[in-house]
Amino acid sequence: MDVIKVEGGHPISGEVHVGGAKNSALKLMAATIMAPGVTTLTNVPNISDVHVMGKVLKRLGATIDVVDEHTLVIDTSSVDKWETPYELVAKMRASTAVLGPLLARFGRAVVAMPGGCNIGARKIDLHILGLEALGVDFQVTHGNIHATTPNGIIGNSVTLEFASVGATENLMMASVHAKGTTVIDNAAREPEIVDLANMLNEMGAKISGAGTPLIEIEGVGELHPVKHHVVGDRIEAGTFLVAGAIAGGPVHVTGFDPNHLGLVLKKFEAMGVGIEREEDGCTAWREGRLHSVDIQTLPFPGYPTDMQAQAMAMLSLADGQCIITENVFENRFMFAGEIARMGADIRIEGHHAIVRGVEGLSGAQVKSPELRGGASLVLAGLVADGETTVSNIFHIERGYEHFVHKLEGLGAHVRRETIPDDESVE
Repeated sequence: MDVIKVEGGHPISGEVHVGGAKNSALKLMAATIMAPGVTTLTNVPNISDVHVMGKVLKRLGATIDVVDEHTLVIDTSSVDKWETPYELVAKMRASTAVLGPLLARFGRAVVAMPGGCNIGARKIDLHILGLEALGVDFQVTHGNIHATTPNGIIGNSVTLEFASVGATENLMMASVHAKGTTVIDNAAREPEIVDLANMLNEMGAKISGAGTPLIEIEGVGELHPVKHHVVGDRIEAGTFLVAGAIAGGPVHVTGFDPNHLGLVLKKFEAMGVGIEREEDGCTAWREGRLHSVDIQTLPFPGYPTDMQAQAMAMLSLADGQCIITENVFENRFMFAGEIARMGADIRIEGHHAIVRGVEGLSGAQVKSPELRGGASLVLAGLVADGETTVSNIFHIERGYEHFVHKLEGLGAHVRRETIPDDESVE
């Protein structure tokens, strides 16, 4: 079993560069289906989720050349299938991103129900309800979603019950070739939505309003391939800023737009973290003990659920008591049980976590419960007494490229090891 071992108590400082956004790259890869030909994506993170999406596209008939570690040349000219393989799709929830592109290109799609982290419901019903308003017929059988467009995709007004990122992306992509105009109300506003809209517009789409609650898509004919640079990963950036905040820093993070972490940085400042913003990065440091602040996760521009576990790690060491409210995924407090093994004082009540700050954490054997929680356990290990061993690190590698190497570059005493299964956490 592969694990990450962290020896706590060592100074953390320096500079780290983050890669392209996982949550953008996966959707951009799916969107290449809509523009037959050769599209080049740069600043693509070299992570396992990207590898899975690459395999999905190949099974559909695409060819992918890896020019360098972060550049993909994707040729979708020969894509001739519209059914995605369950064994790949079940590995990540972002796999549903191919639904909209397949409907736009072929008028039909068969997509397995999504997998990924066990953090809560996938809200696939929002995708289905929205696409039904555009004339898509659905049948769900044996874990597969069968979608057809008997009369084509027809532009319409769609109001989302929840500002779902995935539903907004699928609706936006499916609407590109629709007859007429589609309006998405209560659309997700995340920076990754804007990145996708920008690439689709570069391909010839007519999308306006991305980044606002109201997106309008005027249907067009064919799209053409492009070269596109993936936006920087705000969540990876936030994770390394937490490393500086929790361990003292300063840590300078480059390769992203600090405006994409607006509320996160404000909450960090309220905790007593020093923050210095730049055009293409940000620096975080801490001089005294952190202060407790309440946090509730919400769609962008609210506090992101993907930064909730990192905040919990920080607040477990803060002075005082606070409440973290999780409004996006109902199972995202699994991290709390693991950091409690390190001495954190956290009580879960429904979708609230009551966090009482402690003086210090102790190294322990813990399991990565999901992607962000796993990374946060490693961060907690940076300041824990003794050694922390984090298992199930495949979760971490779904979204963080060279995570151990980057932490080493900041001075962390951290290593990736393979240990016998009988030594792993039970």
